[in-house]
Amino acid sequence: MCAMAGCAHSAAPGTRLERRGDEIVACGQFFHTGAPVVLWMDSGGYDAYRPERRFGPATKEAVGQSFGPRMEPLTDEEVERVSHGDWTLDFLREKVDQFVIHYDVAGLSRTCFRVLHDERKLSVQFMLDIDGTIYQTMDLKEGAWHGAEANGRSVGVEIANMGAYRNDQFAPLQEWYAKDASGRTRITIPARFGDGGVRTAGFVGYPDRNEMVRGVVQGAEYRQYDFTPEQYKSLTKLTAALCTVFPKITCDYPKESGQLIPHALTWTQFDNYQGVLGHYHVTKEKQDPGPAFQWERVIGGARKMMSSAARLANERAKGKPARFVPSPPATRPAK
Repeated sequence: MCAMAGCAHSAAPGTRLERRGDEIVACGQFFHTGAPVVLWMDSGGYDAYRPERRFGPATKEAVGQSFGPRMEPLTDEEVERVSHGDWTLDFLREKVDQFVIHYDVAGLSRTCFRVLHDERKLSVQFMLDIDGTIYQTMDLKEGAWHGAEANGRSVGVEIANMGAYRNDQFAPLQEWYAKDASGRTRITIPARFGDGGVRTAGFVGYPDRNEMVRGVVQGAEYRQYDFTPEQYKSLTKLTAALCTVFPKITCDYPKESGQLIPHALTWTQFDNYQGVLGHYHVTKEKQDPGPAFQWERVIGGARKMMSSAARLANERAKGKPARFVPSPPATRPAK
């Protein structure tokens, strides 16, 4: 069995080896998740390595690179090492200790990739569509541009969701959500997006909770429709896999006195934090994944899926964060 581990196959040269369709990739090695995964190299995948646009008319103009090497947690000597391609899985495990959760405010993974890659020259390692399909856009050895100061030490996921809003600014939610005949709230993909690129044919998505969820993020109240049950199921499995592949990603979320911290961490807290966190824990101007995100559901569920050996590895890796390593002269934004 190869669950949650790289698989070695014994076969004759030239033999085609079938994948299960649930694997993620780190340093060229495959790891099972138990969730549906489409890789950048697969048909229908989203490839952050491609120099041209993924959507729209083909042109000779390149988009430009939308990701970079993981530099922040490296010494100058280590930068020299990896610049020659010397990223091993064991070395990567020493440098990755955070998993950042975003919502995409695009509603669909296809739109998210178009906006990030084609328009904004940004990136993220994973996208999670409304039907629970996970898209991996690059090898996890790459540093995606998704979470500011967290980029070098983290893996990120953009979850398809229209986001959280204050006061009466709910126009996007009114366009994307409606009640069906039974009074149940469903996702209504606007006609201009066609089928939305959702991989599950005929999929109809429903927020996990029927009504908008209220909550305080960064000291202000926001309202948001919940993520779909399919997204929670896949994200829980992905979290368990990442916390196993990368022992320094503790399977937990930022807490104070046992309660979720609903705002940006201080620099001291952030530097020492190892685990799963929201974009709003990294940057005070952000609200994702919003007040509707069910932290305990994902983290508690992922922890149960992990083996006792993986949980023990998490415990042993605590207190060894992949902190920012400055190269003089170094400046840091206020937080």
